Amino acid sequence: MSLVVFVLLPGVHLLDLAGPAQVFSTAADFGQPYRIAYVAEHEQVLSAQGLPLIARTRWPQLNGDDLIVVPGWRTRTLGGGPALSDAGSAWLREHHAAGGTVASVCAGAEALGRAGLLDGRRCTTHHDHQDELAARHPHALLVRDVLFTTDDRVVTSAGIASGIDLALHLLAVRHGPALAAQVARDMVVYARRNGHEPQDSAMLRHRSHLDDAVHRVQDLIDARFTEPLPLAHLAAGAGVSERTLTRLFHRATGGLTPLRYQQTLRVEHAEHLIDHGATVESAARQVGFEDARMLRRLRSRTPHTTVREPSGHGPRTDG
Repeated sequence: MSLVVFVLLPGVHLLDLAGPAQVFSTAADFGQPYRIAYVAEHEQVLSAQGLPLIARTRWPQLNGDDLIVVPGWRTRTLGGGPALSDAGSAWLREHHAAGGTVASVCAGAEALGRAGLLDGRRCTTHHDHQDELAARHPHALLVRDVLFTTDDRVVTSAGIASGIDLALHLLAVRHGPALAAQVARDMVVYARRNGHEPQDSAMLRHRSHLDDAVHRVQDLIDARFTEPLPLAHLAAGAGVSERTLTRLFHRATGGLTPLRYQQTLRVEHAEHLIDHGATVESAARQVGFEDARMLRRLRSRTPHTTVREPSGHGPRTDG
């Protein structure tokens, strides 16, 4: 039986806490060996949303299979927010040193930083706190604009809903993607986003609907966006006609066709590759375009699209 311990600090955000807790609770409902516990330095913790929470006040004994999660809290600045005691920080360090995993959501990365667990490791946090986290912990390797990072059993996520993505990722690593998909489906979280996905991505912008057939098609496109995906193949996967799929997709996504949705994913992934040093031509091939002309053409159709070249070239604006 694995214990998942949530460390509650004053002003904890409910969704930072409830999202990951729901993931592991749902996994337990499906027969996985998880127990959930809540620990704090005071028995009652007032959440950022005004709901009082009750927690145990003794740091539990853990083994290497157990997981610690530090949800984020409401704060204008990380330095001005709540902090774990020296004993709490030592407990985090000892668990990691013993082979355990430590995770954070949003501002929770500050608790990991104060415990020394971010030094020399990749990490992230909510975009509002990225600059301050980098300044406060200069030895940390901050990764900007991603949903979550993992580095040597230290897992950090961007904040709020991304804690769900972090928890689903941990399930997939421990038990395989089928369980993570089953839990996501039960929670009506149709897309399990990867850690490298931007905090504002097409999968976020076009997933706020409840059309199950369209979600199934989006799942297929998300997994195979680099491949040719004929409309007939997508329609068969959704169990509807091509004409019906086009109509449903257009309505659910605010005017997109399946092809345009796929192209949007390709462009976003190409941007990510270019940001990490790939040439435009190389990025275009990696995301499924035959050459860079289509990639440039799609960018030119989007107002204010910045084409970022690899290091050594300044940015320019197409269109």
